[in-house]
Amino acid sequence: MCVQENGEQVAQNTETIDDRRASWPLHCDILHTHMDNWEKASTFTTSIANSLPLESICENSEIADKKQNLMSFVPVLRSGEWSDIGGRPYMEDTHVSIGDLAKKFGYNMLCEETVSLYGVFDGHGGQSAAQFVRDHLPKVIVEDADFPFELKKVVTRSYLETDAEFAKTCSIESSLSSGTTALTAIIFGRSLLVANAGDCRAVLCRSGKAIEMSKDHSPFCIKERQRIESLGGFVDDGYLNGLLGVTRALGNWHLEGMKENSGRDGPLIAEPEIKMATLTKEDELLIIGSDGIWDVFRSQNAVDFARRRLQEHNDVKQCCKEIVEEAIKRGATDNLTVVIVSFHSDPPPPVVVERLRVRRSISAEGLQNLKCLLEG
Repeated sequence: MCVQENGEQVAQNTETIDDRRASWPLHCDILHTHMDNWEKASTFTTSIANSLPLESICENSEIADKKQNLMSFVPVLRSGEWSDIGGRPYMEDTHVSIGDLAKKFGYNMLCEETVSLYGVFDGHGGQSAAQFVRDHLPKVIVEDADFPFELKKVVTRSYLETDAEFAKTCSIESSLSSGTTALTAIIFGRSLLVANAGDCRAVLCRSGKAIEMSKDHSPFCIKERQRIESLGGFVDDGYLNGLLGVTRALGNWHLEGMKENSGRDGPLIAEPEIKMATLTKEDELLIIGSDGIWDVFRSQNAVDFARRRLQEHNDVKQCCKEIVEEAIKRGATDNLTVVIVSFHSDPPPPVVVERLRVRRSISAEGLQNLKCLLEG
């Protein structure tokens, strides 16, 4: 490199500079002049720094501006939700939407950022577990000593504590015995944390592309099946221990062989899988749905559908209603619940698809045939 680290080092090597000049790049001619006038100019180092081109040591300004624009993004949260009993005789789904979690439970935040929580709970064997988790889990999260700065640990502990508390409740009132899957999304500033135990699903829309923020906990999942079998459970015809269609859930304490009170894990666990993301300007919305939605919608299909509806009317709640109605039209037979969180006040922009330029050519024979056709 042409520029020396400091004036002292340059002075020490002045005797050898003339021998190297022949091999220097052309743009270092500026440096020659400064070397010749070293004793006359006291601002040698500053002059060189101002004279040499900076492109070689600076990041491309366009890329830097884009990064800065993305990282300075402040989400504007708008949410909506809609539920329908679908083709089931009972409604066992429920959901939660809390714009300011701390304010809801009278917690004094140590920072100005609000913490928002959204969730879907899909009950089975009754609605008691889903309603219990909906009502208790947010409060347990807020009351954790590490809230809100250690959210990953806080949420994991809160799922397990809520599950244990429901077990105590069921031991007192056995009629409440049931189970529920649970998926919650917490937004803290630009941080998004999704916790999932079961087969509800959260899908993030980033510049029109669907990004799955959760994994369905199904007995067909190889990783889940291995975990189940290592704990003494089994999968029969796609069901955990021949009874449940999910491998993670809260509740179900009444089912023998599913969970252990002795401190040893049974094959059914309430521990959620956590996935985190930092929101940028490219992130448009988050779709959370019970499994009834995903029975008839693929993740990308749901994102495309939601974007089109929001581009038409920009009403998040209406969009949720239309997704549920569309699911029914497509033959959904389960309970249906969807929550959408938009990160912008404006509707999603049109996605610009870059068309690949394909060079086309025609053979001499083809050109002659075309000429004959045109000339008749």
